[in-house]
Amino acid sequence: MKQPLLAFNDKGIYCSQADVYLDPWRAVPKAIITHGHSDHARWGHGSYITQHMNVPIIKHRLGDINVTGKDWGETFTINGVTFSFHPAGHIVGSSQVRVEYKGEIWVFTGDYKTEDDGLSTPYEVIKCHTFITENTFGLPCFKWTPQQEVMNDINTWWSQNKAEGQTSVLFGYTLGKAQRLLKHLDPSIGRIFTHGAVENMTNIIRTMVDLPETVLITAETRKEDLPGSIVLAPPSAHGSPWIKRMTPYVTGTASGWMAFRGARRRRAIDKGFVLSDHCDWTGLLESIQATGAEKIICTHGYSDIFSTYLRELGYDARTEQSQYEGDEGETDTKESNETVTMEGGDL
Repeated sequence: MKQPLLAFNDKGIYCSQADVYLDPWRAVPKAIITHGHSDHARWGHGSYITQHMNVPIIKHRLGDINVTGKDWGETFTINGVTFSFHPAGHIVGSSQVRVEYKGEIWVFTGDYKTEDDGLSTPYEVIKCHTFITENTFGLPCFKWTPQQEVMNDINTWWSQNKAEGQTSVLFGYTLGKAQRLLKHLDPSIGRIFTHGAVENMTNIIRTMVDLPETVLITAETRKEDLPGSIVLAPPSAHGSPWIKRMTPYVTGTASGWMAFRGARRRRAIDKGFVLSDHCDWTGLLESIQATGAEKIICTHGYSDIFSTYLRELGYDARTEQSQYEGDEGETDTKESNETVTMEGGDL
């Protein structure tokens, strides 16, 4: 039996011909990395290859690593296998990996979304024979409202809270979601404050894209300066001693999971905004169709349901197990090494 160009094993997605892994979840000698979220870019590999905008991001998160950056579409060959990075539209520096060997083309998406968020390099359709897709939101009930409408709702919420003398605390993951929110917040409403973990990552992203001004919350920040402002913080800040200094405050979360009834209540959030950095059901289907691929491999998320539906459509679709959690499904443990000490407690 012919060995597949890419295969899933206990360490990750392996290309045996090139002896290299894509987004491995265990330490390997050589890793090709799609983006900076901690379930895809892990510490301990011998060397890393990634898109050049992702280099400062993973160096910030992983420390002193041996990493090489590549431009969009730049090809590099390992033992006859040709690789290249192409925009995934998920977060800044996020890539799909195109893999070609003897005329056979595979694409590994990592995480991706097709809506242009005005911050990430927009998703690019790559023609291929086999397409490895995430399925974080692979159910028909997930259908996203256009970003501009969601951001209008967020800015209106902030403005209303300001009129009532309250601080708006908006939770979003430190890498990706926080910068996307920041990009589209309306600074004319008031000042934008940040939690230390958000500020640290935002300063990395600022070197690549234009973002509104922010003010870091420190031990010297006066409580009376906060009402009427908005504070961007990681989800792990919710319920912590740090957040008590925001009183009086209201909380909001931006996540695809806010589409589920009861998700906001379970998280004890005052307001939920449905804003995801992943494809919805329609986005997944349209992306797959656009690639022209006949074989589809479904990974993390609702992969069993989604692959069953694809087979009904006539695709050669199957599932593979991975250790990708999806950044919107994590408990924000990725922030544990980016905490700051402030008055009112440690986060």
